[in-house]
Amino acid sequence: MATLFFILIGAISLAAAVGVVTSNQPIHSALFLLAHFGMLAILYVTLEAQFLAAIQVIIYAGGIIILMLFVIMLIGSEKLESSQSDQRMWTPYVGVALGIVLLGGLAYSLMQSFGGIAPQSAVLQGGAPPAVGLELFSQYILPFELAAVLLLVALLGALLLARQTKLKTEK
Repeated sequence: MATLFFILIGAISLAAAVGVVTSNQPIHSALFLLAHFGMLAILYVTLEAQFLAAIQVIIYAGGIIILMLFVIMLIGSEKLESSQSDQRMWTPYVGVALGIVLLGGLAYSLMQSFGGIAPQSAVLQGGAPPAVGLELFSQYILPFELAAVLLLVALLGALLLARQTKLKTEK
């Protein structure tokens, strides 16, 4: 029964992820992303990592999606139309290359886990807050700070785009 539940939640999560990428409406993409984050939190609960599930809901589903919705409201939520003249010819190749890198990383990770090499991670301890905090602020402090800077730059970029759009419509 647990395997069937995992397959069902995984299929819903995958369908929501496909909806994020394929939706023409930015609001719909954000809502699909919210559904995906919710399913990911449920998967954390099945792994007995309740703290990570709560953090997933509070930070990502609560904070990040709300931030994205505010940005969409500031910029506007017109329907996205794809025109061949606006697209760069190299973007599909970059997407395929990054997909291959992702699959390579996943394959490497799976081979390590099946090879008996256990990664030292807070997830192995059920996502307990002291273990997550120790890992996050000791071994992963640089990626943590880079993520904070990336979020700040994304917020400033969204505000700049919204301001430029507003100035163009006022003229």
